[in-house]
Amino acid sequence: MQQASPPAKADPAHAHEYLSFRIGREEYGIHILQVQELRGYEKVTRIAGAPDYLQGVINLRGIIVPIIDLRIRLGEASPVYDQFTVVIILSLPGRVVGMVVDSVSDVVSLTSEQIRPAPAMSGAFSTEHLIGLGTLDERMVILVDIEKMLSGEEAGWIDSASALKVAA
Repeated sequence: MQQASPPAKADPAHAHEYLSFRIGREEYGIHILQVQELRGYEKVTRIAGAPDYLQGVINLRGIIVPIIDLRIRLGEASPVYDQFTVVIILSLPGRVVGMVVDSVSDVVSLTSEQIRPAPAMSGAFSTEHLIGLGTLDERMVILVDIEKMLSGEEAGWIDSASALKVAA
């Protein structure tokens, strides 16, 4: 099932919903229409030669789903896998991907007035995969364009992992 990409900017007359989650002390959000389901972390089948952030694959009701640890992808050196670790199963155009995060917070509604542009950063940190920063009272949610984040080299690894056949 293909779903529309989230809008780059929210419509001022309507709020858009984002699933918020934590990585370390930061709170992030992805457009709720990209979320298929939430699961606890389970053992994955490793893929030889894959980058560290690609944890492996799982068989989800007959579909091979690559599992990406977003914590490692965003630079967290040694993530902990415990009872709070969550895998967010995403339905993206042409693929299903699992994303490991520390925990899921809630669903937040944001209007365009509540979303600020991502600050321009120089150096090694790129903000091209950020939609912006959502503000809710004292909370700040970093809104991620997951499709942009998982493009390029990541997309190649994801497509390779997805192409694996389910063992009979």
